[in-house]
Amino acid sequence: MARDGFTGLTAAEADRRLAEFGANALPRVAGRGLAQILVDTLREPMFLLLIGAAGLYLVLGDLGEGLFLMAGAVATIGLVVLQEARSERALSALRDLSQPYARAVRDGVEVRLAARDLVPGDIILVGEGERLPADGVLVGGDVLSVDESALTGESAPVSKRALIDGEAIDADAQPGAEAGPYLFSGALVVRGQAVAQVERTGAQTALGRIGVSLAAIVHQPTPLQKTAGRLVTLLGAMAIAFCAVVAVAYGLLRGDWIGGVLAGVTVAIALIPEEFPMVLAVFLALGAGRLARRKVLVRRSAVIEALGGASFLCVDKTGTLTENRMRVARVWTPNEDWAVSADTPLSGPARHCLGVAGLACAVRPVDPMDKAVRALLDGPEPETPEAPERTWPLRPERMAMVQAWRQPDGPWRVAAKGAPEAIFRLCRLPEAEIGDLVPVVERFARQGLRVLGVASGMTAGPLPDVPEDMRFTFEGLVGFLDPVREDVPAALKEAQAAGISVVMITGDHPATALAVAETAGLDASGGVLIGPEIAALDDAALAARLRHTRLFARITPDQKLRIVQALKADGQVVAMTGDGVNDAPALEAAHIGIAMGQKGTDVAREAADLVILDDSFASIVGGVRLGRRIFANLRKALVYVTAIHVPIAGVALIPIVLGLPPLLYPMHVVFLELLIDPVCAMVFEAEPASAHAMRHPPRRRDEPLFGPRQVSLALMQGAGVLAVVLGIYVWALGHAPESQARGAAFLTLVAGNLALALADASSSGGRLFAPHRRIYWTITAAASGALALIFGVPGLAAIFKVAPPSPGLLFGALALAMIGGGWFGLVRALRRRPPFTPPRSPRSPSAPLRADRSPP
Repeated sequence: MARDGFTGLTAAEADRRLAEFGANALPRVAGRGLAQILVDTLREPMFLLLIGAAGLYLVLGDLGEGLFLMAGAVATIGLVVLQEARSERALSALRDLSQPYARAVRDGVEVRLAARDLVPGDIILVGEGERLPADGVLVGGDVLSVDESALTGESAPVSKRALIDGEAIDADAQPGAEAGPYLFSGALVVRGQAVAQVERTGAQTALGRIGVSLAAIVHQPTPLQKTAGRLVTLLGAMAIAFCAVVAVAYGLLRGDWIGGVLAGVTVAIALIPEEFPMVLAVFLALGAGRLARRKVLVRRSAVIEALGGASFLCVDKTGTLTENRMRVARVWTPNEDWAVSADTPLSGPARHCLGVAGLACAVRPVDPMDKAVRALLDGPEPETPEAPERTWPLRPERMAMVQAWRQPDGPWRVAAKGAPEAIFRLCRLPEAEIGDLVPVVERFARQGLRVLGVASGMTAGPLPDVPEDMRFTFEGLVGFLDPVREDVPAALKEAQAAGISVVMITGDHPATALAVAETAGLDASGGVLIGPEIAALDDAALAARLRHTRLFARITPDQKLRIVQALKADGQVVAMTGDGVNDAPALEAAHIGIAMGQKGTDVAREAADLVILDDSFASIVGGVRLGRRIFANLRKALVYVTAIHVPIAGVALIPIVLGLPPLLYPMHVVFLELLIDPVCAMVFEAEPASAHAMRHPPRRRDEPLFGPRQVSLALMQGAGVLAVVLGIYVWALGHAPESQARGAAFLTLVAGNLALALADASSSGGRLFAPHRRIYWTITAAASGALALIFGVPGLAAIFKVAPPSPGLLFGALALAMIGGGWFGLVRALRRRPPFTPPRSPRSPSAPLRADRSPP
């Protein structure tokens, strides 16, 4: 039957409006299929170059070598595609389908239909625990208590009254209004039953308009993607040019152009930097795996590195810094003011006041404040039945919840809780007493608390129609707080020590923002900037305020987006966290968008680059730490790859110029590539972060991943290996057969390669035989075994054109390799070592400990 006389639309009219306005469906960013992920991956320059190098092997090199490299290229690209596909599937599983149906009135009959079939003008029935399926106005029933935190960031519910007869409907009404008649799609009804009329559906709702705005924001490549693209293109061009120089030099100096082409092919196989895209792909894929094990889902792997360079972290209060749940923080009575804590149980007047508040709560609560009271009381009082005998719900004229409980052989026990002013009226308090209570309410509000008044009454006769006809006694005030997450203060301290400015952006009250900032440890010295003040500032003035202000309250979605854009325009690398629909545009616009997976909305997750599956703020800081580690290790790997190609290029060209026998042949290069690839992709990736990684400010936004400083370092390191390899080769040619000289030089090159890898990888410190270096020692053992087979098996020695060097030449080669590959690491270790100081006499008990001692 129809509810309260509402007949609703006819089926024919509903069909007509559905055709006119479209389905009541939220605009959704289309998910990427496997084919689209593959196409997007192959557009990256680094993967194009990897495939090109494999094709070069197939065309110019040995078929087996070409097939091997092509298989490696396919495996590397497949790893990235697999990670992206897994992320997309996980996001699909996270999508919220909690309210696919709605209760509507059609042709005077209550029907259950899909929420997407609602149209403007529909009459819908809403109740506790239901999520509103469209925007509308309240036209009948109880006063509703509605949680709009997903739209506004305000953690406490707001009250909604019915539309007054003759009242005009405001087409521009916004979420967050207290005691208005307007309802918004996506909000949760936490108390009351009512009738509503749908006004807007689909993209026209407040929820839908935010979703539509996402389409106007274009993804920008991360700094890593830009740097990698330029670097790979430059090095690829340089390698091809160098190969041409080798071929021409060989042909001109020796008159053997066929040999020159073969020499050029050998250098081409060695110098095409296929390790660069492979290293980037593996580092980011393994980094995404490490984050996944920490409950952080990566939607775009390249953003991991950008996270390590974040200079501003913009966080939403509700659900990010706080737990998005209410708890009882203060209980005030005329006799005491009790700060609630886990260590001190409630007793006396405070316990009695809270017990009365519990009698005014729903037995199976949906309202977060009712849940908080019940949690502290561990359920209703023992003498109460399972449900109240009668309930008077919230009304516009009485913003209080009143419930009557039947007592065995006694009078009715009545409990009320609600807005303090409503409770004052129920209790008929004199003006003087109200004047004493108002400052208490205001003090609690300044502490960020949501305050409810509590009253009780007894009546022996029949229950009156309205509670105003009963006498109530004022019991006290209960203050509710959305608590800060336990791990937030430590995580914020670590972020601030790392030079990251943390900004809180919330739709909540300024007093609440200040209270949360004080508890969490956020910088509040710059005060709170509220939404209306931001609206009055131009972009230049806003940028100036952002240099000092870290707290923003009463912020609308478009202002969040404006803050992020102002920070980006000021040269900052911005990470934005959030879980509400109102966060989605800012998440999309930020360099790194981070959404919450458990409490976050579907639109926020679709807009984000990272999704925190456990909603832990500490995981975000852990992601920053991991991002810095990845950047540092990636830079080490690229320096190593460049450095090791210097001796390869040198020994390919210099013997030709000097008229010496060739040192490198294709089989030598293949052996080196098989050694270099796992070293740079696995050894460097496994290195832990420096102990001081989170004690330094973020790198400059314009700091390149591989700039002039890194190129110079690589050239210096490579020159050291090249000098010892050429030195021993030239010396050995004058004292031993050519095959022994080549064997000694090849051994020096391999050992110098391994020494250089260890020196670069261990630059952040740590024990030589630490567990994470097992991969390095495993590769070293495998390379040593392979060399032993090459020199010990005559057939293999003939293929490699080498012979076992004499014992003296062997030890000389190994010693020179350690010097050529490890000299820079030794110099760096000596520079880090503190200067020697003579031992002091024993410290007296009163002598202070030094606070600046270096770690061991």
